[in-house]
Amino acid sequence: MKKIAILGSTGSIGTQALEVVREQPTHFQVELLSCGHNTDLLIRQAMEFKPNAVVIGDAARLPVVKDALFPAGIKVYAGKEALEQCVRMDGIELVLTALVGYAGLRPTLAAIDAGKHIALANKETLVVAGELVTKAAREKGLNIYPVDSEHSAIFQCMAGEWHNPIEKIVLTASGGPFRGKSRAELAQVTKAQALKHPNWEMGAKITIDSASLMNKGLEAIEAKWLFQLKPEQIEIIVHPQSIIHSIVQFRDGSMKAQMGLPDMKLPIQYAMAYPYRLVTDWPRFDLMDHPSLTFERPDPDTFGNLALALEAMQRGGNAPCVLNAANEVAVELFLQDRIGFLGMTDVIATVLGAASFIRDPDLHALEASDAEARTLARKVATTHTISIAK
Repeated sequence: MKKIAILGSTGSIGTQALEVVREQPTHFQVELLSCGHNTDLLIRQAMEFKPNAVVIGDAARLPVVKDALFPAGIKVYAGKEALEQCVRMDGIELVLTALVGYAGLRPTLAAIDAGKHIALANKETLVVAGELVTKAAREKGLNIYPVDSEHSAIFQCMAGEWHNPIEKIVLTASGGPFRGKSRAELAQVTKAQALKHPNWEMGAKITIDSASLMNKGLEAIEAKWLFQLKPEQIEIIVHPQSIIHSIVQFRDGSMKAQMGLPDMKLPIQYAMAYPYRLVTDWPRFDLMDHPSLTFERPDPDTFGNLALALEAMQRGGNAPCVLNAANEVAVELFLQDRIGFLGMTDVIATVLGAASFIRDPDLHALEASDAEARTLARKVATTHTISIAK
């Protein structure tokens, strides 16, 4: 029975993680749940799984959650600082970080400092502060188990191979809903179209990132830190069927791929249960149902967000942090219909060019870079209306 904390329990990854717990009741016990605003769902989850404590991000909603959970004897806290304290609870063995965006960084660092293993579904944590996070985990002798399907695939391919150096990895991308479209066509796409992913059911932010291919750039940066790679060891290919989740090539030329139906519960369960593969009754992949698997090169000229992410990875320092902050603001503005699809690229490119560059940032410098980039992004969106018009 592994005792776990789920940060971001009401989001797409968090709810699927609780499905895994529901299906594997003899293997997992929930000690802590957290969310930002969705009090109704958080209360229902807490009443079902009976954690030791819950944390609601929005302090204004604390009384509602407290009143609802008082009869069950569940402790209730609110705010960022409370979450950083709660992940340190003695009963927790594994912290699943499923928060969206930059918000996952400090709780993850707090959990590592407290000696907890991490199941990481929050790629932005490593995009923003990959060197700090991986160094902290190494110093504590802790594991970071990847939850993203692509990084889980690499992790699974490396089982029994850690003594063999990686020559390169191949991250696969579905291509999203706009694969093959021109820039002229992308200029006309709507929010509703961008939110319709062909293969995966995900939250709004990651779905937009997938449509713009920013997600694949962020995954490249995450892979660099997870597997201690150089940028030139990371290749990205478009695989529309989303059956091969990623590939590892070794120095003898051999390649290993992890395959399966596009279902996030598999990598979630693998990270939570590692090193064991638990029995499931989930649908199985049948090769005869997919007689043709195809591959294409991505188009960074059309999907400029991918090019910007790879540029930030090459540049290093605080550039990925700036990229991530600008992207989070750009996605928010797009979802609010304040800028167009291509406007996101314009905002991010302008911020990357204008923000201060720091070659070896510490946590304080990264937090300052994040704040600066967000301010710049909102200013760009307000003043450069022509270049980012809908």
